[in-house]
Amino acid sequence: MMQPLRTADIPALTELRKRVEHTDGTGVHADEADVHEELADPKIDKELNTTGVWRDGRLVAYAMVYTPDRVRDVVRFETGAAVDPDWRRQGLGAELVRWMRTRARAIHAERNDAMPGELLLSGVATNSGLAALATDTGFAPCRHWFGMTHDLHTGAVRNSALPANLRLVPFDMAHDEATRLAHNEAFQDHWDFTEADETEWRIWRTGNRSFRKELSALILDTDDQVAAYLLADEYTADTAATGQRSCTVAFLGIRRAHRGHGAARALLAHTLDEARRHGYDQAELVVDTAGTTGALSLYQDAGFTVNRRYITYAGPLN
Repeated sequence: MMQPLRTADIPALTELRKRVEHTDGTGVHADEADVHEELADPKIDKELNTTGVWRDGRLVAYAMVYTPDRVRDVVRFETGAAVDPDWRRQGLGAELVRWMRTRARAIHAERNDAMPGELLLSGVATNSGLAALATDTGFAPCRHWFGMTHDLHTGAVRNSALPANLRLVPFDMAHDEATRLAHNEAFQDHWDFTEADETEWRIWRTGNRSFRKELSALILDTDDQVAAYLLADEYTADTAATGQRSCTVAFLGIRRAHRGHGAARALLAHTLDEARRHGYDQAELVVDTAGTTGALSLYQDAGFTVNRRYITYAGPLN
């Protein structure tokens, strides 16, 4: 039986994700509060754009389709989906792909968007089942990502001196809106980026329970405008599962006019030092291997090493 996900399904969906992570080793853990936040997102229509597959009263698979708010070149529909390891190789994955394609195609038609559409699937690179499903259903790899970690017990990261017209300060909510605008400018050259509006920023950035203000920082210019920023998170479900506290470098952005002056290194060194001081065991992040901003080199130079690889697959809506 397939039916939309509801708030009452949060415990079942949380348990399904735990089983999936245990088998696939995604490194992504979720507790009931995390799942509740996802289903409470006002930008996802649970009735139309989520589904769960039930067998004998047990949730064995699920899928979600996210509608892009703003589009630059291609209407890319991101998804979240998984099948219980005990129920794989029985056609459920293909069934979910068909459902996601149908929903994305309908949304694309409703928008009457002239730009082409794509459906995206993402997962850890070691998931051979996902790779086979992607190939069988007409998808191909379009992006590769590194999951990287930095052991905070190994010492400080080399810092960079900032120009006299820039100063690093702890994150302050008084600069929250300015940081959102700086983020929307800084990430314009990142693949599949769409600007964050006030609602998305509040729910998934600085208003999210995972956000750690004390680890985050800003670089301001002489007019107190945000020139660069680093937003850090901590996921309590990860700590509960691994026994280690991880500082997640969620977003590190530099406005174009201030690139090449050491801002990124200064922010990164500050956050890692603060995380170490607050008793965190490691820092972690995910980076686009084909990014053009030099982020991968920055993280490698700072001592981050690759511990996982992820792949995004793209497929047509038809």
